[in-house]
Amino acid sequence: MDEVGIVLAMLLAVVASGYLVRMLPFAVPLPLVQIALGAAISGTTSHGVRLEPHIFFLVFLPPLLFLDGWRIPKVGLFRDRSTILELALGLVLFTVIGAGFLIHWLIPSLPLAVSFALAAILAPTDPVAVSSIAARVPIPPRLMHILEGESLLNDASGLVCFRFAVAAALTGTFSLGDATLTFLWVALAGIAIGVGLTVAVSAAQRVLAARIGEESGSPILINLLLPFGAYLAAEHLQASGILAAVAAGITMSYVELSGRALATTRVRRAVVWDTVQFALNGVMFVLLGEQLPNIVKAALVAPELPAAHDVWWLLGNALAISVGLILLRFIWVWISLRLTLLAARRQQQAVYRPNPRLILATSLAGVRGAITLAGVLTLPLAMPNGTPFPGRDLVIFLASAVIVVSLVLASVGLPRVLRGLELPAEP
Repeated sequence: MDEVGIVLAMLLAVVASGYLVRMLPFAVPLPLVQIALGAAISGTTSHGVRLEPHIFFLVFLPPLLFLDGWRIPKVGLFRDRSTILELALGLVLFTVIGAGFLIHWLIPSLPLAVSFALAAILAPTDPVAVSSIAARVPIPPRLMHILEGESLLNDASGLVCFRFAVAAALTGTFSLGDATLTFLWVALAGIAIGVGLTVAVSAAQRVLAARIGEESGSPILINLLLPFGAYLAAEHLQASGILAAVAAGITMSYVELSGRALATTRVRRAVVWDTVQFALNGVMFVLLGEQLPNIVKAALVAPELPAAHDVWWLLGNALAISVGLILLRFIWVWISLRLTLLAARRQQQAVYRPNPRLILATSLAGVRGAITLAGVLTLPLAMPNGTPFPGRDLVIFLASAVIVVSLVLASVGLPRVLRGLELPAEP
């Protein structure tokens, strides 16, 4: 009953957060209110939530990523595909290398491989967090589409880098060839499974409905189960379940173009999905807040923490890493933009030189979220020889703190950076 009570308390916290954020006399981002309520729940109960990362990934991420892939504007996704891929692949690798060396320089007691593992799990931006921030910040539509596309695709590259960094920490070896082949399989197989399963399920549903009919709620239930099926099938084949769920959502939007679904079914389904999205988005941040007190306690007794330092040392390093991630993102976006403008000039195309504030906004919008938290919690407890995994509690704290700092910086900085920014009209 304790577990059921905590789940109900979290759902009530999600409902209450929507009212609290409107009652406060000053603007506070909804995710931060939910994190605070989660911390309050942790302080009022003796029975906390034991977060199992694999269960967390399965329950929360497939439906949310499926829905994002389904609803993201496809014209913008394919129009800016080169920019999105530059951020989803190139920026992740650039962040892993740059942030990995930065973390090792800040905390020399952390092995270099562990520093790269932390940088890798911090590299992906989170689609849920980005959407939560965008709901209350006037982000230009085209920039928002690029950020959404990036956050949907960069999880595979970040998680593959994280997996190999952890393997290097455990074994002391790293193979670039194996990492490249693994990434290609993880990404391409995940996408193929998501597309294939969606097409197959839709075709089977169409045939059965034509021959024997179907209950009015069946299409909605099948639609809800589809992302879980794509995720589990991909994970079973050692591919990316995250990309499978995204690909299933994108494919579903094209399957829907047949117009087979009745208008009443589409309306009911939209209401169901909106409720699922609202509940899961909120519970993810409440759960992060519920985990924070125990994460801080564990980090304070970590052997990597210098004896003369305390929680302020921890927070200072988390802030330094957060600022470093923003600077790395700014550098990559600036260089990428310069190369894009150079290519456009060579092709004698019209060139629009964006305001530097737009580059800064893109850098601040790199918000981390639940994928980072769930991924870092999969760090092994021990090395092959039985000794504790070096810096595990410290790494988990730093990842959690960077999530909160990135949310605060984006919530505070983006409205000020984007205020009064004029952009050319979209064609």
